Amino acid sequence: MPQALNDASHRTCPSIRSRWFFIAFRTALLLAFLWLMLRWFEHRQIYFPTRAHDIQPGVLTRPFEDVSLQTPDGIRLHAWYFPATTDSPRRKRVVLVCHGNGGNISHRLPLAGSLLATGVSVLLFDYRGYGLSEGRPSEAGTYQDVFTAYEWLRMRDHLPRDILVLGESLGGAIASYLAVHQPVGALILVGAFTSIPDIGSELYPWLPVRRLVRTHYDTRAYLQQVQVPVLILHSRQDDLVRFHHAEANYAAARPPKWLRELQGTHNESLADVERIRAAIEELLRKLETDV
Repeated sequence: MPQALNDASHRTCPSIRSRWFFIAFRTALLLAFLWLMLRWFEHRQIYFPTRAHDIQPGVLTRPFEDVSLQTPDGIRLHAWYFPATTDSPRRKRVVLVCHGNGGNISHRLPLAGSLLATGVSVLLFDYRGYGLSEGRPSEAGTYQDVFTAYEWLRMRDHLPRDILVLGESLGGAIASYLAVHQPVGALILVGAFTSIPDIGSELYPWLPVRRLVRTHYDTRAYLQQVQVPVLILHSRQDDLVRFHHAEANYAAARPPKWLRELQGTHNESLADVERIRAAIEELLRKLETDV
């Protein structure tokens, strides 16, 4: 081979390798950017926290405690504890409220007031990233948060059988997860979906949600393992989490279980506190009868 041709070959090969390396590097950067954007979009579609308290707990004109909770991974959570009246025969019972994906605990004060009217105590807590709680929400993080709230109630001498965990919308999966892994007296779901892949596929039918999503909140799967009474509350007019989610969750749950209807759209039904109170009053009577 002529020397000149050999020298040109040596000059060309590094040039080709450099160009392919540059193309691969740009492609990797693009894929990484798209992956991060996808994860950002998923997170923004699931969590809608607000920091400011629009209502203060004093509006209920009931004694309360401002509570600070520490999670195992070092996140400080904020909560409000409303004790039952000292003369209530249900004063040992408590409802642990796992709220939905929007707002914070200040927006659950009407619900807390309705629950207190049944004679029980109530604990409202904010997930990480909500209200005055530190951190950023995630599926694993919210599970740690509810475990932390549960352990605080246990330290306050609430027995497991006296802890009723209530999950609203997204909180339904969090409450169900707790009921699988810790002993509780009953599980209450209000406007809860079956899973994030299910509801995501309905809201974004043009996207391959089931293949892309990394957050699951699989309420239906958890319900199959729950061993305590389950009360499901849902509205047929729910325009976000359709009623068939309640039917599927009810089918997955083991008896004893009850399905009761609320009224209004998704947000309206979550605020249907009188029907929620009446259904929980019915549940409490059933639990008392079984004792």
